[in-house]
Amino acid sequence: MSLRHAVLGLLSERPASGYDLLKMFDVSLTNVWPATQSQLYAELGKLADAGLVSVAAEGPRGRKEYAITEEGRAELRHWLTEVEPTAVTRSDMLLRVFFLSQVDPEEARAYLRRRAEYVGKMLEHLEGIKPFVESGNDNLSVYGRLALEYGLRLGRVQREWAEWAESQIH
Repeated sequence: MSLRHAVLGLLSERPASGYDLLKMFDVSLTNVWPATQSQLYAELGKLADAGLVSVAAEGPRGRKEYAITEEGRAELRHWLTEVEPTAVTRSDMLLRVFFLSQVDPEEARAYLRRRAEYVGKMLEHLEGIKPFVESGNDNLSVYGRLALEYGLRLGRVQREWAEWAESQIH
């Protein structure tokens, strides 16, 4: 359900095409709730069918610009204020860590090294979009900075943990 609310949230700021939304996901929600093109377009169809968004304009090559409806705004407000966030308690990454004793120590260290490298690449991407997010004064930029900072801090801790965990395996 969160993809639905991510799209509604972006459209609450301004109408956008699917392509525009995909770009906005990449520079604003990438560390919060990433979406693929197929997921996004499927969700736009569902939102339109549910009356939560409407086609505000049509352009060349079938380009559609979507706008949030009053029903969509009400759904977004309801989700923001009345629905408790889901607590994520499962992590297949940590489940693997728990059983790393089943592989030789070098493989275990390599797994943790790859985790640190993966998080490092994620941090590079977030650092790369930071100037764009910090340059705006619109709502998506102001609150996007808060989410971006969370992603940066969490990533740094995850990378530091993976490096430490690698050093613990002998």
